[in-house]
Amino acid sequence: MEINRIATADTVFFWEGCSNHQLRFQKCDECGHVRWPASIICPKCHSMKTSYIVSEGEGEIYSFVIYHAVFNSNFKNKVPYVVAVVRLKEGPHLLTNIVDCDFAKLRCGRKVKVVWRKIGEVTVPCFQ
Repeated sequence: MEINRIATADTVFFWEGCSNHQLRFQKCDECGHVRWPASIICPKCHSMKTSYIVSEGEGEIYSFVIYHAVFNSNFKNKVPYVVAVVRLKEGPHLLTNIVDCDFAKLRCGRKVKVVWRKIGEVTVPCFQ
């Protein structure tokens, strides 16, 4: 399965969640900080006690760029496409794609919601 090529011990829960259309993030059991990327230690309180949460998949565009060149063969028929940093309601920032959008209406602060797309063999969270 393709997930085994991209997942690490720290991120396998995230990629397994994506396969089931669940956006999962680590949450510190000590201070409650929700984090991405995953790590063995909380960057806020340094605790190693962690669990995961399932995000509501809602947030806002923090930053974005519209690509007019193909940098990955999986996107060869999707140019132009939007790469964005989305700030989720739970706190983490996620590098992702904004799909099915009117480029003229894109702006930082715009509300977005997760949608799922198959890129190659992997299901990834994108936003609309």
